[in-house]
Amino acid sequence: MKKVLLAATLFCSAFLFSQKNQNYLKIGYTSVCCGPASEKPVIIYLKEFKRKNQIKSLEILIQRGLGREGEFELYVGTDFLTINQNKRLVRGLTAVISNQNNNKKQENIGTVFFDPTDIAHQQDLTNAKNLTIYKKNKGK
Repeated sequence: MKKVLLAATLFCSAFLFSQKNQNYLKIGYTSVCCGPASEKPVIIYLKEFKRKNQIKSLEILIQRGLGREGEFELYVGTDFLTINQNKRLVRGLTAVISNQNNNKKQENIGTVFFDPTDIAHQQDLTNAKNLTIYKKNKGK
């Protein structure tokens, strides 16, 4: 009887603790007059980060339709990263975004905003409109 009770307790606790709250880093793309900046530098960095750290899956969500000029936000899932990987991801994203904002060829291109302390939770995103999994369009 004790073995059955112990097995049931282990199974239930493993099931409960395996269900994590989803946490996402939020990257905002705004527009000045002629549309937002490209997400390409950030996506290239995320793909390289995934390859270098041998991460099987890195969830990227995109929320379009946040303004009249095509403003949008990217959400990057961080639950399956270690603490060190998360720190490296934040440092790398900060550098890539800062570099992108500082090296704009045109002043009328939008700005990219990233605050590593602004974490979006799954509950925040459940009712978000126009939220989909990021897939690069072949036409872009």
